Amino acid sequence: MSKENHSLLLLVLVCISHIFSIAAANATAPKRAENFVKATCRTTTYPTECVRSLSLYADAIQASPQRLAHTALAVSLNRALSTKIFVSRFTRFKGLTKREYRAIEDCVEEISDTVDRLTKSVKEFKMCSRGDGNGFWYHMSNVQTWMSAALTDENTCSDGFAGRIMDGRVKNSVRARIVNMSQETSNALALINYFASKKQ
Repeated sequence: MSKENHSLLLLVLVCISHIFSIAAANATAPKRAENFVKATCRTTTYPTECVRSLSLYADAIQASPQRLAHTALAVSLNRALSTKIFVSRFTRFKGLTKREYRAIEDCVEEISDTVDRLTKSVKEFKMCSRGDGNGFWYHMSNVQTWMSAALTDENTCSDGFAGRIMDGRVKNSVRARIVNMSQETSNALALINYFASKKQ
């Protein structure tokens, strides 16, 4: 693992450990917390995936839209990091066609951009809690812009495998991971927008 990936993984682990530390201090009313996660996940495009990935952190989230959005963002970054590692491994496979190799290289570059944008979003989102009024909306706008750009990067990666000529095990494996990553990112953006709507 590169130094860059190691640092990003540490960032995700810090975010998630912070979430669990909150859970230890707020281990009350677990059913209410679970219901909040389920209800809010209905505002996302992929509610089933949302509940599956975030219900684990319900005790930490409680009924806080901000904690829910922060958790979704951390989970999304973690998913992007693991997807980047997974797709990168395909460049070492023997028997790839030139087009497959080029598509994988391009995809890894797009996912790297996604990781960069999500990392910036995690840091910027923390600034939202410190800003009031215009300060809050400045940081929130940055987060929303970077998250939207991350989704575009993910779609671009998937587009690189378009066409029947690319059909096969590599395309199926990569696209499955990209779809899952895109759903996580889309849900995180929806929950960030939900949190922002509570500030209006």
